[in-house]
Formats: sequence, structure tokens, C-alpha cells
Amino acid sequence: MSLQTSHIRRRRRASQSPNWVRRAGVAGGVIGTLALTGMSSSANAEPSAADPATTGSIPVIPALSTTATAAQAADAVDETVVEQQLDAARTEARTEAMKAAQKKKAAADARSRAAAKAAKARETATASRSAGRTALTASSSTSATGSVASVIGFLKAQVGKPYVYGATGPSAYDCSGLTQAAFRTIGVDLPRTSQAQSTFGTPVSVSAVQPGDLVFWGGAGSAYHVAVYIGGGQYLDAANPSKGVVIQQMSNYMPTSAVRVL
Repeated sequence: MSLQTSHIRRRRRASQSPNWVRRAGVAGGVIGTLALTGMSSSANAEPSAADPATTGSIPVIPALSTTATAAQAADAVDETVVEQQLDAARTEARTEAMKAAQKKKAAADARSRAAAKAAKARETATASRSAGRTALTASSSTSATGSVASVIGFLKAQVGKPYVYGATGPSAYDCSGLTQAAFRTIGVDLPRTSQAQSTFGTPVSVSAVQPGDLVFWGGAGSAYHVAVYIGGGQYLDAANPSKGVVIQQMSNYMPTSAVRVL
């Protein structure tokens, strides 16, 4: 075979190589360069009996071996590219997941802060209402205490005045006329008779009476006598024509019912 024929056949085989050989790109070119370098080294070595240079022919690199090596290199390059793409995709996925987690945490923190703020507002409002109720209760209690003191003060000022049936003061009283006059000094208008007064206010037990409570003898709505408990086991009343307005021990003449007006 002539040298020209050999070159022509090699060019044909190269032009008929599969497409995946051409895809090897830089890797195939590098391998081809290495192969040519090997040929040059062989040509510069000492001739041997088997060396084609002794026969005058040009050595031919086996096409199958070169083609296989180029295909492996192309596959390696493709795998590297795929791995790089996968790594990039995984990195992007991790970044997106981290961003989503951060957004979720920020939203949860915002909800927590809002809930804490609302709870604090409710606590403040509750404390304010409680303080208001306490102040109102204290004010009412102080007012009631002052009113009771005023009623009892007025009653004690009437001690010694005569009892006159139907009298409402200021020089004489009957029992219900005296209690009516005493509570009028603090702006409370009691009914005129003991029967009507026994249904006015809040019923309380005789054993639990407090200063300023009205005490009665007879049932509610049918009481026939009324007095004002002034504390210390005593009541003050316009007793009868022989006693007039006096302070008496409740244990000597126990009432049967009581009401709380203040």
C-alpha cells in the first residue's frame, strides 16, 4: 500500500466517525495531541527490527483505540457537566428553602409579637378597670360611711325630745317620723309609716345588722315600730310618750326584722 493511499483511508475513517466522537471536543483534541506526541517519540527512538521505520513505511495509530479513548473522555466531560448542574440545582434549592424558612420564622415572630402586644393591652385594660372598680367601691364605701355617721349624728341630737304620735319634728317625733327626718338629712326619702319603711331597702338578718340599718318589730309590711341601729348592741328610737327619743339596748327588746338602706 502506498503512503498516499494510507493517508486517504485515514481521512475517510475520521470523516465517518460517529457523532459522539466529535462531541468529545477539547478532550478528544488533547488525546489526539498526546497520541501524535507518542508517535514522534517513537520515531526518535532507536530503530528495531519490528520498527516500521526500518521498512520505510509510516506508523499508523490504531483508530479503534483512539476512538474509544475519546468516547470515554467525552462521557467523563458530560458526567462532570451533569454533576455541576446538579450541584448548582441543589445549591439553589437549599438557598430557596433557607429563604422560605426565614420568611416563615419572621412571620411567626411577628405573630408572636402581635399576640404579646394584645395580651399586654388586655392586661392593662383589665388592671385599669379593676382600679376603677376599686376606686368606685372605696368611694361608695366612704360615702356610705359618711352618710351613716350623718344619720346617727342627727338622731343623737334628737335624744330627749318628746314622743308625739304623728309628729315629724323638729320639736317632737313618733317612731317613723324620727327615722324619716334622719334619712332626709342625707337625701334619702323614706316612706312615712313603719309598715311602708319595713319594705324599703334590702332585707338583712337581725343578727347581721350594721350601724345605720333600720330595725323593726312586726313582719315586713306589717311592722308596728321602727328604730335605727347605732352599733354596740344599741338602737335609737322615739320609743313612746313616757320615754320620748332614747337610746336602748337591743337585747332588752329584740327587733324581729331589719333592712339596709345605705
